[in-house]
Amino acid sequence: MARQLDEQIAGRYPVGRRLRVLDVGMGQGTQALRLARLGHQVTGLEQDATMIAAAREALSGEPEGIRERMRIIEGDGRDTGVHFLPGSFDVVLCHGVLMYVEEPDALLAGLARMLAPGGLLSLLVRNADALAMRPGMSGDWAGALAAFDTVSYRNRLGLDVRADRLAALTGTLAGIGAPLQAWYGVRVFTDTAADTTEIPGDVEALLTAEERAGRTDPYRQVAALLHLCGVRG
Repeated sequence: MARQLDEQIAGRYPVGRRLRVLDVGMGQGTQALRLARLGHQVTGLEQDATMIAAAREALSGEPEGIRERMRIIEGDGRDTGVHFLPGSFDVVLCHGVLMYVEEPDALLAGLARMLAPGGLLSLLVRNADALAMRPGMSGDWAGALAAFDTVSYRNRLGLDVRADRLAALTGTLAGIGAPLQAWYGVRVFTDTAADTTEIPGDVEALLTAEERAGRTDPYRQVAALLHLCGVRG
């Protein structure tokens, strides 16, 4: 996904431009810190205290120049308007968050308002059109059949969450003034791998295969996750 995001940023902004980035629901700060290392000014918004602590610990080990480019704010992604003025950011990330939000339209509208004209909104969501793939590939036929008719699922943390359909999100993005410009699949081939699986020696070949599948039909349509990129009009 990082490669996909970098491709979209490179296609919209001059090389070397320092962007204002907001990462909503930043988790332990993996993407936020990566973008700060690339020279961007990054704000991470997160409400989970454990994740905030992990992000701050990771940031503390970075050189001073990188630490100065990243700030961490404790807060709910639905309250961006409390913390920031409209149009404050060039790029807004919301990765792995929508599945925990029962009614995401208000959240998405708030994120779009944070973007400057021409700004990029990057979403990573669970693919509701492919919910049957994981149980089907593991031989859980009852689970696969049940997944065809729902957008709800139980994630690997044991939580009951929701997925999004590409068509519905495309309509939502158009409605909030950040129409879809590009979309990718994420975890096309590797979704069934256990969390404890060791990184293979040929990881670069794996990433290249995943990246190509993520931009190629029909493979991207059955990816576990969808990466959608909208642009503020």
